[in-house]
Amino acid sequence: MITMEHVCKSYKVAKRNAGFGEACKALFHREYEVIHALNDVSFTINDGEMVGYIGPNGAGKSSTIKILSGILTPDSGKCLVDGRVPWKNRIQHVGEIGVVFGQRTQLWWDVPVIDSFELLKDIYSISENTYRSNLNELTELLNLGELLRTPARQLSLGQRMRCEIAASLLHSPRILFLDEPTIGLDAVSKLAVRDFIKKQNEVHGTTVILTTHDMQDIEALTKRIILIGKGKILMDGTLNDIKKGNANIDETIAQLYRTYDI
Repeated sequence: MITMEHVCKSYKVAKRNAGFGEACKALFHREYEVIHALNDVSFTINDGEMVGYIGPNGAGKSSTIKILSGILTPDSGKCLVDGRVPWKNRIQHVGEIGVVFGQRTQLWWDVPVIDSFELLKDIYSISENTYRSNLNELTELLNLGELLRTPARQLSLGQRMRCEIAASLLHSPRILFLDEPTIGLDAVSKLAVRDFIKKQNEVHGTTVILTTHDMQDIEALTKRIILIGKGKILMDGTLNDIKKGNANIDETIAQLYRTYDI
């Protein structure tokens, strides 16, 4: 189970105007702006749930995922993932979660993908039997095949994302955080990734938290959605709660953003 209670997180960002003179002034007197990324965020996600975590750019989605995965420490509030405090129990915690950031990579750029997988096997201390079993299953379900022998830098975006998802699941995590997992993918790759995530949830009971701007992903994969805007949870419900008439999912979400002025 995942719980967040009254979590707050702020950043201090340096600001200055353009120009050499302004750059010189900034050496002696910097101006800062405080950004409230998360403001009293609370929710609970049960084991085996698939939840869409949505909101506009800068709403606080990635900050939430980074706190849940132990990368960031909140300013205040309480966060527990399966009874662990993510940023305090890092070693145990990372062995139980998988994280995919659509605009980041965990694959080594110049070596074949299988070499990255072998290194991750050692990092997570995966037994040989478990590693081989998971590798064979992921290779078949994600159609990796010859991709394993190809350097990551030579893969297309869709091919790389399939390998990224496989890399995040080699150690059999109970919870999977997906941050823009289908960004830039073609229609065929999107369908393949969506189908795989569904099977992972159905077969292994993996808890999935999905953040994305692609509302077709949300509609295809999740029943529950949590809407965040300006660092605050604005809604926690189902797609049926917000759908009106025959409006498609994109129109529905756009109207929702306008309603909450985010």
